[in-house]
Amino acid sequence: MPKKKKINKNTKSYTKETLTGDVLGILSNHPNRTYNYKQIARQLLIRDSDTKQLISRVLRELSDKDDIEEVYTGKYKLKSKGGHVVGVVDMKANGTAIIKSEDFPDDIFVNERNLNHALNGDIVKVYCYAVGKKKFVEGEVTEILKRSRDTFVGTVQLSKNFAFLVADARVLPYDLFIPLKSLKGARDGDKVIARITEWPQKVKNPVGEVVEVLGKKGEHETEMHAILAEYGLPYTFPDDVEEAAKAIPEEITTEEIKKRRDFREVTTFTIDPADAKDFDDALSIRKIKTGNWEVGIHIADVTHYIEPKTVLDYEAYERGTSVYLVDRVVPMLPEILSNKVCSLRPDEDKLCYSAVFEMDENARVKNEWFGKTIIRSNRRFTYEQAQEVIDTGEGDMKQEILLLNDLAIILRNERFKSGAIGFEKTEVKFNLDEKGKPLGVYFKEMGPANHLIEEFMLLANKKVAEFIGKSAENGKGHEKDSGKKKGKTFVYRIHDRPKADRLETFSKFVTKFGYSIKTTSSKAISSSLNKMLTQVRGKPEQDLIETLAIRSMAKAVYSTKNIGHYGLGFDYYSHFTSPIRRYPDMMVHRLLTHYLNNGASKNANKYEPMCEHASEREQVAVDAERASIKYKQVEFMSDKLGEVFKGVISGVTEWGLYVEIIENKCEGLLHIRNLDDDFYELDEDNYRLTGKYNKKSFQLGDSIHVAIARANLEKKQLDFELMEPENND
Repeated sequence: MPKKKKINKNTKSYTKETLTGDVLGILSNHPNRTYNYKQIARQLLIRDSDTKQLISRVLRELSDKDDIEEVYTGKYKLKSKGGHVVGVVDMKANGTAIIKSEDFPDDIFVNERNLNHALNGDIVKVYCYAVGKKKFVEGEVTEILKRSRDTFVGTVQLSKNFAFLVADARVLPYDLFIPLKSLKGARDGDKVIARITEWPQKVKNPVGEVVEVLGKKGEHETEMHAILAEYGLPYTFPDDVEEAAKAIPEEITTEEIKKRRDFREVTTFTIDPADAKDFDDALSIRKIKTGNWEVGIHIADVTHYIEPKTVLDYEAYERGTSVYLVDRVVPMLPEILSNKVCSLRPDEDKLCYSAVFEMDENARVKNEWFGKTIIRSNRRFTYEQAQEVIDTGEGDMKQEILLLNDLAIILRNERFKSGAIGFEKTEVKFNLDEKGKPLGVYFKEMGPANHLIEEFMLLANKKVAEFIGKSAENGKGHEKDSGKKKGKTFVYRIHDRPKADRLETFSKFVTKFGYSIKTTSSKAISSSLNKMLTQVRGKPEQDLIETLAIRSMAKAVYSTKNIGHYGLGFDYYSHFTSPIRRYPDMMVHRLLTHYLNNGASKNANKYEPMCEHASEREQVAVDAERASIKYKQVEFMSDKLGEVFKGVISGVTEWGLYVEIIENKCEGLLHIRNLDDDFYELDEDNYRLTGKYNKKSFQLGDSIHVAIARANLEKKQLDFELMEPENND
């Protein structure tokens, strides 16, 4: 007689909370199946009726909360948190990824095995499902809709029968196999650009070919070109673009001059960095009959030379902006235009688009005029030369510079009274030898001469935006319906107020240093922030608090939907003053011309994607600039292995501490594995790592001593070791 099958009974004691987690776990592991309370009980080996009734209650409550759905009476399945969602892949160093989607409120976690060959930045379709007791949504990539890139930068590793490209793991987490016949002359250790030619579904490593050999890794030119290639930035112009630029006549015709307001007899000058060649703005000032001052802000008239829908225009649009690496400028326009034809060089007649203001001695604007002009700059000043005039009261054009400086000071003070926030991060610069090797680090800070130019550029940008933004098509000024400003389609530079949760976290943190942020209103936020930024100046925590303050802010972007510029305290703001190096300024010039000629409002649906593209290109340029600075910082420190430096903790993560060396602002990583005296846990809310047993903590802003352990130029990363203070005398 066969034995009866023994039935396992679950002896686990359930609470409502633990049962909820287990129920969700079952439904999540089988997202397409339906279950009633009896089937759930069977899965959990639950026999007693009270717990079964609790399962039924849990199912109803989860359904009420919209976590699961009742397909038909008593039968439930996991409610898809979006089903198939389209998003962008954000790869992590460990091979996993987060998918960010505009159509989905949460980030979607994707395990490496479920990426299905998707790479960083790719636009993908992902199927999402909830994961048991975890607080995040997990998914699987089902389709790659668009690759973010088709080429990759890396180093060739060559053996007798095959070669591999080793790229940045975040961009391409697998080595790219390259047949010897596809090396294009690359040798072992060369930096190259390669592309994927095939990637079979069940094969881990893609197959590719070398597109271009950049040179030997570690050489300055090779590494700068590698950074440009890594971010998809071209370092040369196509032949047809160069030819189109050369074909533009530099001569200014008499007919063109007659169409313009002539400022050639008015004292005019430029103030720019010492190494600048693309002078896209000039200032003029003179006293007029009313006794007030006429201030001219003259901007290179780039759109006079570049017509829409030409190869030059398409190239400028695609680039979006000039890119400034540590040793070079990658211009938006060919140099014959950016440095010669359009550049407001001294003692040359130049075509401009100008904003001209009648201002009284208190910097109040009494009248304004926008239009096409011709100017002749009398003098080119560097910031240092203009600063010397301000400091000494002596030098060329001292009257004009000192007058403009006085007006700029008033404008600046008024701006901060109106809610502008005073962020002024120190800029890191390098002294390079003829081969590009960094010999030293120095810091560039804003002075009164910089503020002089800044205030008048801000004034022009604000007034141009107001002129269009406040003029509705019926000519009755600006209207406010439901809090939304209405006007003609325009390209605005917008900056949203900080998110409440970020600001709250930041506010709590700075109290540890004795500072406070008032969050009752926008005005209160900005005024208390300014007070704190003034108080923190010159103190050890200055860089830390300024960095965190910036991180708590939203990013400024371009848009046709005006919400104002929170950081500047302006209701209307645009970019009008740098068309040689920013495509949005060219868009603004064209729209302004159209509206000055009484044109009807343009279609916002055409301009909004152009704004989004410009914002994306700006971010790419910023990332490339940071990469070049990071590379030079690591190179500068590479011959200082073992040396000890005092630093400040500038970042706290689950994998370790980022530390910025005080004397040169070079940043590196103190890995958590090197904190070997305890098991350290991350306290995100307080930006610190704390030892589980000894309770020793490392907090953002703490001063510590570190030794340079490794300088990895490939990863642009410095690795530190912790040193005890008593060993550093």
